[in-house]
Amino acid sequence: MPIFLPVAGVTINLFLLIGAGAVVGFLSGLLGVGGGFLLTPILMMIGVPPTVAAASDTNSIIATSSSGVAAHFRLGNVDPKLGSVLLLGGLTGAAIGVQIIKILRTLGNADFVITVTYVFVLGSVGSFMFVESLRSLRRGSLVAKTSHPKEQHNLFAKLPFQMQFPRSGIQHSVFVPFVLCSLVGILTAVMGVGGGFIMVPMMVYLLRTPMRIAVGTDLFQILFTCAGVTLMQSVTNHTVDLMLALLVAVGSTIGAQIGARIGRYLRGDQLKIVLASIVLAVMVKMMISIISTPACLIAYSRGH
Repeated sequence: MPIFLPVAGVTINLFLLIGAGAVVGFLSGLLGVGGGFLLTPILMMIGVPPTVAAASDTNSIIATSSSGVAAHFRLGNVDPKLGSVLLLGGLTGAAIGVQIIKILRTLGNADFVITVTYVFVLGSVGSFMFVESLRSLRRGSLVAKTSHPKEQHNLFAKLPFQMQFPRSGIQHSVFVPFVLCSLVGILTAVMGVGGGFIMVPMMVYLLRTPMRIAVGTDLFQILFTCAGVTLMQSVTNHTVDLMLALLVAVGSTIGAQIGARIGRYLRGDQLKIVLASIVLAVMVKMMISIISTPACLIAYSRGH
């Protein structure tokens, strides 16, 4: 059943869109990831322009992260003070990213830059996850590395405007979480991702935030950062397709429930290898799309 997406300007099968959301939602429930870094390239592969896929993806992330934030608030896993600093950084980076997309759209290079960014990020993250998962399986368990906590602490302690974050039990210069989340905010606007697959490891290994607090607090900033990105993309670049976001959200909601139940019966390291393999496969597919000759040279030159 074909359906026309007004902002994307393309006609795509209704069940294909819902199925794409269901696949990503299934992986989200199965592997415990947001899935935004997989959804945007999947939408691109089925014909949605990269700029619209990235902007609409942040809209669907709002629904996914809101339920997670509510659950983590009830469990006491959200640090509001740290989350507020992260949110300010995320919104600042998002505003920069939106302007970058606006400039690139004017130059006709936005789609190409988004695709190349995805190839680089997915290749890096997928390779790291695959290697670490294999090491984990060989060791028999995943052991967190804590070889340089004192050196990192001493480095951050020299920075000005030190602030206590009681819920997380850490102290840092306000600039550290602000700058880190600003970089993630830029990726959120450019790639259409929540950024949790990058931000959570940085919070755990760089800021020394407890894992459960890192996950809950990051979901807090993701919710409001993605809401801000969606609003800015709508007003500035007009690239948010509400119909696309709603259909994907329906599929991801169903898929997440199925994935969460199946995930109880599988080992964590095996799941990470599966995720890493999927990420690398998507990266290879996108790389092929870059180097292969486009079907319509005129559309490509216009950058859609």
